[in-house]
Amino acid sequence: MNEKEDIRDELAEEESFADLLRESELKVVRFNPGQKVKAKVVGISSESVFIDLGAKSEGYLDSKEFLDEEGKLSVTEGELIEAYFLSSEDNQMRFTTRISGGEAARYHLEDAWRNEIPVEGLVEKEIKGGFEIKIAGGLRGFCPFSQMGLQRENLKEFTGRHLDFRITQYGENGRNIVLSNRAVMEEERRRQREEQKSLLLEGARVLGTISSIHNFGAFVRVGSVDGLIPISEIGWDRTEDINEVLKVGQEVEVVAMKLDWENDRLSFSLKRALPDPWESIEKEFPPGSRHSGTVVRLTNFGAFVSLAPGVDGLLHISKLGAGKKIRHPHEAVNKGQVIEVKIEAIDRENKRISLATAGSEQAGEPTGEDYSQYGNRSLAMGTLADLMKAKLEGKKKK
Repeated sequence: MNEKEDIRDELAEEESFADLLRESELKVVRFNPGQKVKAKVVGISSESVFIDLGAKSEGYLDSKEFLDEEGKLSVTEGELIEAYFLSSEDNQMRFTTRISGGEAARYHLEDAWRNEIPVEGLVEKEIKGGFEIKIAGGLRGFCPFSQMGLQRENLKEFTGRHLDFRITQYGENGRNIVLSNRAVMEEERRRQREEQKSLLLEGARVLGTISSIHNFGAFVRVGSVDGLIPISEIGWDRTEDINEVLKVGQEVEVVAMKLDWENDRLSFSLKRALPDPWESIEKEFPPGSRHSGTVVRLTNFGAFVSLAPGVDGLLHISKLGAGKKIRHPHEAVNKGQVIEVKIEAIDRENKRISLATAGSEQAGEPTGEDYSQYGNRSLAMGTLADLMKAKLEGKKKK
């Protein structure tokens, strides 16, 4: 008897589960006009693109919304798309990525305004203060200059183009329509930015395109975001004129340095994507070796000589003057002058090289060990020895 009761209980549970399953399959998902969804494309026909809305529900969009300039479909099955709910007719839910042309679309314009659904428009001509735009149902709207694009550059190039707009003002039954292309582009930029935040991490190497050049650095477009390459991060050597190194439109590899998404401050480095010349410094410039270098900077305590991009060495003032005491390095060398130098000492950790002039092996000259503080420690002893030697030789001649 107990066994029969157990069987009846199991059958009852199976029936109730089946009822729940049928109910879930029959449940209709409801949307409000203008509601935005993200759904997977599950089918494509010559006229429609079908999307999966969950709970065994599907919606559709006109396939012409996904035609590119060559008339080819730009969407594939399995792809995720974003769309806006328009209406439900005969248990079929219609969606759109934007309100496009056609008399039927005219009836959706007020809903598009209330629910912030983009509308497609043709920029017909420039008028006072902005552009006249032809939109759905043959209606016309006005887009101010300030609301066309993200930057007020080359505005005349917009004429004759089909663009997406947000209706910011709708009145007089469609006779007074104000549009904004900028609002649509800003929303798209925000969406792309959120995607970029999850992909772009500090320290990552990425490809970018130089978008503008300034005295303080260059802006690079990485994916959908722009960031600054400071002038100090252009290369390992000192950059005087960025235009000699970079060009607008040039593709570069950069390293993400600091990503402050909250304050919209992203910085990148071009030099950190290049080999660090100090990694092999002892091999390229072993102590005792001789090299040609260019004087790049003069200070009170010496001359800095560029040996290679990003590799400068210090030629202390005590090593200049050919044994004569000088007050400033410019008495012996000039900026831009090419000179022969000898490597005396290398401090790889602090990225410092001590130099001497080639042929400076005569006695009395100080060694590279006096280099450590870039001139903060006096090297007068070597010069004093030279003076004493000169005096002794003078006395012998007398």
